[in-house]
Amino acid sequence: MTPIEQRNELLAQRMIKSLNRRNMDAFYCPTSAGAIAKVMELMPQGSTVSWGGSMTLRDMGLTRALHDDGRYILLDRDRAVDRAEAVEIYLQAFRADYYLSSANAITEDGVIVNIDGNGNRVAAITFGPSHVIFVIGLNKVTQTVDAALARARSTAGPINTARFDISTPCKADGVCHNCNSPECICNHIHFLRNSPRRRHTVVLVGEPLGY
Repeated sequence: MTPIEQRNELLAQRMIKSLNRRNMDAFYCPTSAGAIAKVMELMPQGSTVSWGGSMTLRDMGLTRALHDDGRYILLDRDRAVDRAEAVEIYLQAFRADYYLSSANAITEDGVIVNIDGNGNRVAAITFGPSHVIFVIGLNKVTQTVDAALARARSTAGPINTARFDISTPCKADGVCHNCNSPECICNHIHFLRNSPRRRHTVVLVGEPLGY
């Protein structure tokens, strides 16, 4: 085991205990391949599954693996033919058996932080789907909630505005301006401290994933 692998294992095990205290099940997978297998193991065959705009899920190959597997009923907004169909999928996701997401940041003691432009992702995390599974790379771990919020706004925010190619101050210079731009993607800020009815599961991954 390399020093990085050793550190990741120790950090993940500590975080799993913190997440359990927050009424969430949690697991650690050193690799993306292991995380894909774990997520699919958690979801029974025939489950209805949806997800938000997470690049983590796409880049690690999870969404592709779900389509290739064929055992799930998928609500995939990426395959919508137009905006109206995408919005309908957003709404259908509230009745999904499983909703998949990543996070913009997570603290060492298990608080999960997300920012959202439209609000569909944080709304589904908060209420609706029977189960929510987060897949979070350890690159998104911070020591405090303040640091997690700063990461969400100053790291994830500018990168995502570049990905969407929208006109915001952070797109222009890579720095959060706490703006009120019409195209702002930091409209909804969500902190998950505890999981009511143990709806939320976290799969930590020992690889840098997403933004």
